[in-house]
Amino acid sequence: MRDLIQYAIPGFIILLVTEVIITAKQQKDYYDAKDTASSLAMGIGNVIIGFVGKLIVFGTYSLVYKFRLFTIDMAQWWAWVALFFADDISYYWFHRISHSSRYFWASHVVHHSSIKYNLGTALRQTWTGNISGAFVFWIWLPLIGFSPVAVMTMQSISLLYQFWIHTEHINKFPAPIEFIFNTPSHHRVHHGSDLDYLDKNHAGILIIWDRLFGTFQNEHQRPTYGLTTNINTFNPVRIAFHEWAAIGRDVRRARSFAAAIGYIFGPPGWSHDGSRKTTKQLRSEQATESV
Repeated sequence: MRDLIQYAIPGFIILLVTEVIITAKQQKDYYDAKDTASSLAMGIGNVIIGFVGKLIVFGTYSLVYKFRLFTIDMAQWWAWVALFFADDISYYWFHRISHSSRYFWASHVVHHSSIKYNLGTALRQTWTGNISGAFVFWIWLPLIGFSPVAVMTMQSISLLYQFWIHTEHINKFPAPIEFIFNTPSHHRVHHGSDLDYLDKNHAGILIIWDRLFGTFQNEHQRPTYGLTTNINTFNPVRIAFHEWAAIGRDVRRARSFAAAIGYIFGPPGWSHDGSRKTTKQLRSEQATESV
C-alpha cells in the first residue's frame, strides 16, 4: 500500500515538470514559483507525517477487522470490484462532509488554499487528516469484512487517480466519460471559489455520486481558484494549521457552549452573530436578490 505512492512519486515529478515546461512555452500563468514550492512542502510534510497517520489508520482498521461481520476473500475478482465502489462512495461522503463540517474542513482546506490549479496543487495535502480522524468514513469497510491492507490499497489507488485531474491543459472528454468519471473539468469546478461552484463535485473517481446526491455542477466558466477569503501566505506551517488556529480563536470568543460546538462542527462560515456566511446562506441571499 505504501509502495503504490512511493512508486508513483517519479511519475508525479515527471508529469509536473512536463506541465511546467508546456505552460512556460504557452506563456500561461498556471504556475507561480512560491505557490508551487509551498505545495511541494505540503506534500513532503504529508508523506513524513503520513507514516504516523497510516499506523493509526492501520491499527484502527485491524482492530475493527477482528469484529468483522463477514470475511471477504480478496482473491476473488468481484471482491475488488465491490471494494472499488465501496471505497469511492466512502470518499464521496468524506469529501462532502469535509466541506460541510468545519472540523474536517480544517484539514481539507489545505488542499483548496492555492489560487493556482495545476499538478503541483494536487500535492498540496493536509498534515492533520488522518490524525484528526478522517479515516472514520472508511471504518465500515473492515467491519463488513474487507481486509485493512485491501482497504488502504484502494484508498491509495483513488489518491493516485486524483493526481492527474488537477490540470487546466485538458478541457473535456467525450460525454460518456464526463458523465461517469471525475475529470479535470469536474474537479476544476470543485476548486472554484465562485458561488455557483462552492461545495460541488466531491467525487473521487466516479462523478455519478454527485449526480445521484445533488452536488453536481457542470463547468460553465473558468473558475476562480482558492478560498472565498484567501490566506495570502506561502508558509507551509501556516497553511497546515491556519484553520485549526481560527477554530481555537472562535471557540474562545464563543458566548455559549452551543456556539462553541457550532464553531467546531458547524459548516465553514458559520458564526453565532451572523458576521460570516455559510455557502447555504450566501446562496439564499443571492436567490433573494435575484427575485
